[in-house]
Amino acid sequence: MSNRTPKTVVVTGASAGVGRATARMLGARGDRVALIARGEQGLRAAARDVEQAGGTALPVPVDVTDYPALRSAADTIESELGPIDVWVNGAFATVFGPFTEIEPEEFRRVTDATYHGFVHGTKVALDLMRPRERGTIVQIGSALAYRGVPLQSAYCGAKHAIQGFTESLRCELLHEGSKVHLTMVQLPGINTPQFDWALSRMRHKAQPVPPIYEPEVAARAIVYAADHPRRREYWAGLATVGTLVVNKIAPGLLDRYLARTGYDSQQTERPEDPRRPANLWHPLDDEAGQDFGAHGRFDGQAKKHSPQLWLSHHHGAVAAAATAAGAGGVALALRGGKPRRR
Repeated sequence: MSNRTPKTVVVTGASAGVGRATARMLGARGDRVALIARGEQGLRAAARDVEQAGGTALPVPVDVTDYPALRSAADTIESELGPIDVWVNGAFATVFGPFTEIEPEEFRRVTDATYHGFVHGTKVALDLMRPRERGTIVQIGSALAYRGVPLQSAYCGAKHAIQGFTESLRCELLHEGSKVHLTMVQLPGINTPQFDWALSRMRHKAQPVPPIYEPEVAARAIVYAADHPRRREYWAGLATVGTLVVNKIAPGLLDRYLARTGYDSQQTERPEDPRRPANLWHPLDDEAGQDFGAHGRFDGQAKKHSPQLWLSHHHGAVAAAATAAGAGGVALALRGGKPRRR
């Protein structure tokens, strides 16, 4: 049995998708998990998940774009669960479609929820953690924080902004010698409900760019990052690694490749219903009267594991093994190069 001390963890965007899977995983190790999202239906279900897994849950319905409400929610969390040890920023909103078909107020709403929501969460967490000189903030990022793709201009812009904001803040924390840690997890395409509840201006139903991973793969990366926050960021999934490496080497070539393939790879063959309700302005789980859960409709093709993620989490041991193997090979080669004794 583990002697690990349970932590108080806040997860924003906890009612569905990656946030939901992360909250459940934290509950499974006995943590006290505060769940923040707009929709109360999903929050209640997420709280049941956490408690059934073995943790303590506190659902707190709040919109992360409302900074005073979020600050008040944090006070409630600390009074009921104790000092916050880890804050995970994951709440977001998005619109699928060409930029020219997205209204300015819709673009602003995505930016407010996705970017300013992270800024608000980070500010609240720092105000509580810095005086105590301890705590960890995990930003749930994306390969799209580095590489923009067509049909997701609002989301890509917000994720790029989070990346720049996080880098700037990390430098400030290092400058002051703070013991509060800040790390980011860059994710690949994940099988979440967002592809059925996000506002879409596309002709066909949206899908993640393949290969698609289950939200539990993302959750494992996030929970690991929360426990090992000294690394500035983690890349989850081989697709993330490949995208970011190619973008670093040949971004212009990737522009042209995505121009040719990015529209088809993000849409299925099923037509989209333009009258379908969306969650951009209001939580859809309350309006629809249903819990959307962690998974989307791509379970049949989503990957449940990522060998790259294991290698990333054990990079020290892998590097040591590679070094030892290399040294052994050099020694063997040197021995082989010496003349044999007669």
